[in-house]
Amino acid sequence: MPDAYILGIESSCDETAAAIVRSGEQVVSNVVASQIATHQPYGGVVPELASREHLRAIVPVVRQALAEANQTYDTVDAIAVTQGPGLAGALLVGISYAKALAFALDKPLIAVNHLEGHIHAVLLEERQKGDHELQFPVLALVVSGGHTHLYLAAQNKDGWTYENIGHTRDDAAGEAFDKVAKLLGLGYPGGPIIDRLAPYGDPGAVKFLPAQIKHRDRRDQHGKDHRGQRGMEMDHPRFDFSYSGIKTAVLRYVEVHDMRSSIEIRRKALLNISKLKPEDYLGNCDRQTLDLIASFQRAIVEDLVGKTLAAARAYEVATLFVTGGVAANDELRKTFERDGAQEGMPVYFPSRPLSTDNAAMIAAAAYPKFLAKDFAAMDFSAEASLRLC
Repeated sequence: MPDAYILGIESSCDETAAAIVRSGEQVVSNVVASQIATHQPYGGVVPELASREHLRAIVPVVRQALAEANQTYDTVDAIAVTQGPGLAGALLVGISYAKALAFALDKPLIAVNHLEGHIHAVLLEERQKGDHELQFPVLALVVSGGHTHLYLAAQNKDGWTYENIGHTRDDAAGEAFDKVAKLLGLGYPGGPIIDRLAPYGDPGAVKFLPAQIKHRDRRDQHGKDHRGQRGMEMDHPRFDFSYSGIKTAVLRYVEVHDMRSSIEIRRKALLNISKLKPEDYLGNCDRQTLDLIASFQRAIVEDLVGKTLAAARAYEVATLFVTGGVAANDELRKTFERDGAQEGMPVYFPSRPLSTDNAAMIAAAAYPKFLAKDFAAMDFSAEASLRLC
């Protein structure tokens, strides 16, 4: 079969991205325009601003991706775009542009689930390394600012199928990182900042209790088992997450230990530095703050790793994927590699550039759909709460 070059477009949150991927296994170009500077003053993503920034960036980003790949609009074989989940306005920018290109160029249009894209980021890079043989079943943890999901992934002749066996009941892990960083006056994005500061603190200084999930998930349909069949008992447990409690525990610790004034001093000091460096964050954190940061990160990592490996044992999986923005966290990677090795389970991560939102993963996830001629109708729209199942 001749090579297929797919143009991927991603605009689900605060990165405008475009990429060219050859036959689902070689990144030819990968361009990302970040909006961190736009959202930093607000301590998080502002949806309206995100949509406006996507409108400004989408055309030059796509043109750059084509130029770096030595391709043109006419030479690509298909156009893939993120349909959801994500911010509705941000998604619509990418979808509208992808539709216009597909219509004008008479090219196939492929709608991609953002979560599936994160899973295919791992597959893409393993294929680039020449590793085409994966041991099944595969369990994928997708963990980012908006998502904390566990999926059983399987490959068949028509593509990939996914079964959700766990998700967060409230805050996603990456959301908890960002909110705690904002609470402590560290700015946005919080995850990378906490990851850099945590090694300087004592992870055992503050004891955080693990989340206790006792009630049934209201989002699950009553009377269905993990395969969606009615009237049957669930023969496997779910492995859900909850991170709103630890966020509240950090807030309570700050209040009890009267840390508000030092936090405000830190926030103002960091705002006055135009180009922040790692040493700027460290120089404005006292021992108590560093210990709190280290303890918080350790609690999140232990919960993610513990529940994921427990799910892997329960479902007797052979391979583990860890992907999404939080997969770039250094302590999370080291802990998964250590604990996975102890259980004899290979753990695969995407590279750090492909852990965060990007369009190469969207183009890679589109390739099986391209082979199956699973093309989107021109009237499809954004789905902010799109599920992967």
